[in-house]
Amino acid sequence: MPHLENVTADELRALLDDVEGKRPTQRLMLALNYKEESVTQPTLASRYGVSEGTVHNWLARLDRLETDPPEEVLYDEKRGPKPGQSRALSPDQSDQLAAALHDSPTAVGYDATAWTTTLAQRYIGETFDVEYCRRHVRRLMSEAGLSCTTARTRSVAADAGTDGRRDRVWSATRS
Repeated sequence: MPHLENVTADELRALLDDVEGKRPTQRLMLALNYKEESVTQPTLASRYGVSEGTVHNWLARLDRLETDPPEEVLYDEKRGPKPGQSRALSPDQSDQLAAALHDSPTAVGYDATAWTTTLAQRYIGETFDVEYCRRHVRRLMSEAGLSCTTARTRSVAADAGTDGRRDRVWSATRS
């Protein structure tokens, strides 16, 4: 099915004069190329550095210009996380996390002497029902004012069979 049959190039140009933002501008430029130059979708995908599926979706989206207001068609709605993504911590939850991280893990019910990334990740999941990757948890811990130190899990001299693996532990930085 051809796209943009009921939308003229002049209408697209008029929208282009008023549009703000990179993505909406790209959508309109792509539509103009498609409409005026009869450029194929694979060529448009290559030209704009997007997939052919994205080109198809953008053109189908712009087909709605004949029935929907341009603001709804051109701009992305600010939605919550995409399916499969965890929601973010609220500012209050971030403050609560920082306070917990400045206390010993035993204060919140864990049998550990220091915070590790894995332990903080578990705490965030259990307390706030939010899942973050380890890298993001390390960033949150750093933002909370903790610093990372590396410590051997066991003394190499005490156990010759140990692999010498090291654990990162986090502690509040001294100001």
